[in-house]
Amino acid sequence: MLECHAHMTPTPVTLTMQSRTLPDPAAVVTLLKPVTWFAPMWALGCGVVASGVPVAGQGGRIALGVLVAGPLVCGASQAVNDWFDRHVDAINEPARPIQSGRIPGRWGLGIAIAWSLLAALVGTLLGPAGAIATAIGLLLAWAYSAPPLRLKADGWWGNLACGMSYEGIAWVTGHALMLGGALPGGRSLALAACYSIGAHGIMTLNDFKAIEGDRAMGIRSLPVRLGPEAAARLACAVMLGAQVVAWLVARPVVPMWARVAQAALILAQPPLMLRWMAAPRERAPWYNGTGVLAFVLGMLVSAIGLRAGVAAW
Repeated sequence: MLECHAHMTPTPVTLTMQSRTLPDPAAVVTLLKPVTWFAPMWALGCGVVASGVPVAGQGGRIALGVLVAGPLVCGASQAVNDWFDRHVDAINEPARPIQSGRIPGRWGLGIAIAWSLLAALVGTLLGPAGAIATAIGLLLAWAYSAPPLRLKADGWWGNLACGMSYEGIAWVTGHALMLGGALPGGRSLALAACYSIGAHGIMTLNDFKAIEGDRAMGIRSLPVRLGPEAAARLACAVMLGAQVVAWLVARPVVPMWARVAQAALILAQPPLMLRWMAAPRERAPWYNGTGVLAFVLGMLVSAIGLRAGVAAW
């Protein structure tokens, strides 16, 4: 990780980067942050599973949905966020593509716009339901990062927008695709809402690495507003509470094995949460790889259980 010191003289490498006139292709990939595509792709897959519709012969439709949810819509959201966060990231992450000069001038904004238009265009191939979901996801992406709304400036609203886009909308889209565009049933919608709210806490995890820059630039993330310890406690309560509600929603229709598996994944998280809360800033990446894994596995168990329950009716 590179550090930014105001008194340092730029190295020749830095000067070379800053003199670029065209983006470095590798930096464009970095700008789109492939590691973040997993969440909406996973949620869309859970919606596909929860639908109960056989996947045979639906491979092309499912693959297109995954492409739109991950590389296109999520990739666009990351490019938009990096452009409008370039001043904050100059403090928090100076090695990012825009800050380092690997994507020079206003190329970052151009890529964000072009990728959003591409996502909207490809989203129309998913039919009316997919096109609407794509449009909502893109609107939330721009509302999250761009003025005048810039929802991320407030940790409550910004995290909610991310949770809805990454989990709820993706889940509902996957389910609707398998139903030919029809709206999913109430129980699937309720589960999508639960995991969207739970993702509010997951989004808080990502704010611990940016406390200094957020505070300096007036971004009121929950760790800035509440302090690291209180924000960690709140995130844990939100994640755990949402999963308990999801368990209650699914319980009447899913098989016993699904109820037990989901409960086991929920009960595995409090010990991990306690360890994280003891050092929230330092251990946030660790919890992302442990507790969040149990969260997303619980999503899949809920979806499989719902599918089994539908098949049993």
